[in-house]
Amino acid sequence: MRRKPVDTGDPDRLYTVTGGRHRAGEPLDLVTLLVSECEPTAGMQSEHARILELCRHPTAVVEVAAELRLPITVVRILLSDLLDAGRVTARHPRAAPSVAGLPDSQLLKEVLHGLRNI
Repeated sequence: MRRKPVDTGDPDRLYTVTGGRHRAGEPLDLVTLLVSECEPTAGMQSEHARILELCRHPTAVVEVAAELRLPITVVRILLSDLLDAGRVTARHPRAAPSVAGLPDSQLLKEVLHGLRNI
């Protein structure tokens, strides 16, 4: 099976796709999951429509870029457009729990000591 060549980033095409913008509004991590909130509509930019189709199920930013065969920076701009319009939602990866949310180490030592005495 022959694959479509990767878009190497023809500056004129990328300028057109992004409307001349070079930065996304909301910073999106590569593993942020996106989910479509609507179906593509007539007259919608083809890349936006394709993203909505891809994101019917949770899809990571990096997967969208791979499927569209566009640079990640361009995909982030397109995703930012859809987020701003409420057409997709983003589920950011969970951060590691903060130290403030963990029990006190002294309490854990006392519990361990108590368990050993049982």
